[in-house]
Amino acid sequence: MAMLEQYIRRIADLPLKESYSRADLLTSDFLLAKEGTIEIYYCTHNEYINKKAKVFIVGITPGFQQMNKSFAVARRGLEENLSIEEVFYICKREARFFGVLRRNITQMLDDLDLNKMLDLQSCEELFNDKDFLLHTTSLIPYAVFLNGNNYTGHSPKIMKNKLLTRFLAEYFEPQASALRDALIIPLGKGVEEIIYEYTRGGLFKKENVLFGFPHPSGANGHRFLQFNSHKEKMKKTIKDFF
Repeated sequence: MAMLEQYIRRIADLPLKESYSRADLLTSDFLLAKEGTIEIYYCTHNEYINKKAKVFIVGITPGFQQMNKSFAVARRGLEENLSIEEVFYICKREARFFGVLRRNITQMLDDLDLNKMLDLQSCEELFNDKDFLLHTTSLIPYAVFLNGNNYTGHSPKIMKNKLLTRFLAEYFEPQASALRDALIIPLGKGVEEIIYEYTRGGLFKKENVLFGFPHPSGANGHRFLQFNSHKEKMKKTIKDFF
């Protein structure tokens, strides 16, 4: 049973809002695991899997902004009496890389001509009516907080922490196996390091991975330099893939 079904009643008990506070969501009702200063909370938007996707974008973990959006979308869907499957899909469509992350990802992918390889005007369409071409997830598909702040993938690194490694194995690896033939786009060096280890282990083909793609956060002041320094190599990877 997908985890969302276990949490439906708790989500339905939330007040109907466009946005929730941390006090609304960071509660024992949605706490999946806790180890020291690390807490992992349920999110609704990584339940849906598009196994036919051509493009597979991988983040580190949802932040509170994405978590908040996913709950608001799920709560609205339940109010409208949508099926569980419809709630899965709509949460994925609306909450994934919500906000500035989505805009920055789209701009960089267009600059790499991925839109042309997919016969799109812009990769923005991947997040809209052409989303059948796209699957997105995170190494840890649920919201991780370190000392109450969004976990960034460092201190501790995922592979250095037993709790995070367990979530990686239980939730990410099955999705990765289903999408190993897609173009894999790791967002940032932290994700890239783990994806690289999976290529060494044979889960992914190295030529299917877009190495060098920066984390799209507006707080990543080095993303333009990193992007430009790897741009031509990434364009070649995309061209060779398609």
